[in-house]
Amino acid sequence: MFRPFSDEQTRTLVNLSQHYDVWMEAERALRAFPYDLRRKQIGGRFYLYEIQDRSGNGTSLGPWSGALEARFEAYRTDKGAAKARRDGSAAALTESCRLYRALRLPLIASEAGALLREADRRALLGKDLLLVGTNAMPAYAIEAAGFIEAPAETRDLDFAWVAEAPAESEKLWPMLKAVDPTFTVNSERTFQARNAAAYEVELLIAPSRVATLARREQPCPVPLAEQEWLLNGRPIDRVVVARDNAPARIVAPDPRWFALHKLWLAEQPKREPLKRDKDRKQGMAVLNAIHLAMPQFPLDEPFERALPPALAPIYESWKGARPDRPTARW
Repeated sequence: MFRPFSDEQTRTLVNLSQHYDVWMEAERALRAFPYDLRRKQIGGRFYLYEIQDRSGNGTSLGPWSGALEARFEAYRTDKGAAKARRDGSAAALTESCRLYRALRLPLIASEAGALLREADRRALLGKDLLLVGTNAMPAYAIEAAGFIEAPAETRDLDFAWVAEAPAESEKLWPMLKAVDPTFTVNSERTFQARNAAAYEVELLIAPSRVATLARREQPCPVPLAEQEWLLNGRPIDRVVVARDNAPARIVAPDPRWFALHKLWLAEQPKREPLKRDKDRKQGMAVLNAIHLAMPQFPLDEPFERALPPALAPIYESWKGARPDRPTARW
């Protein structure tokens, strides 16, 4: 159920991560600029306007002056330089994505990739949002430096809200609408949003994080006690490639707690049978990969002592049947 990556696959992953970081830094720099600045003539006088969207909506910054002219010129120069950095880094990143795909490394859905990229542009990943559920599986495979044989793609995406400080305004909903304006909240399941192609995004939250969510945030999650487990440990941060050959960053929960949460879900009678089977396979596969190839996430006595009563028996059951580590031969 676990197969290490080749040297070439590992090199490609290292290069992909480096190229993505450079590109995303330029993307964030571009996003910090206003959408546009324009000189407009109104009633015989000139004004500088800050344009907010492609429809041309904007706000006047005042009558044209020497100071505003200098601001306008600095904006054009600085934004042009940022675009050049972004475009220059994109060529190396694109090549890394092609190699990633050619080497058959783990992929995510194109829809998930687009959402994760926009979340990363807005610096939401890790600080406000974690990717949880099946879409995180490729990141765990990269963390283990090997293929984890388990179901790894669905037609939906699950985010967990993990911010520690209260949000002053909505963050997830504007991000969803920026990726696809057809997203609407499911009136029957208000913790879920769907777009015109029926792609679903769900927002989950632990009770301890409810107070940090903006009051008007959408979708509106239902607090789940078991989400507290996914706040434990150390999240992973990995760059992957989507099926459309575009890159994305995944920040996901500590694999130990992810795996045990999956195995716990597999035992819940109310869970759909098909999902329970998927949960069991994923949980077992990730725990095995941790045991075989992730010494950075020790399954030791301190970890075992931290397990809550609901998870301790599940862990002990796996521990009694865990695979043997391969014996070194040289």
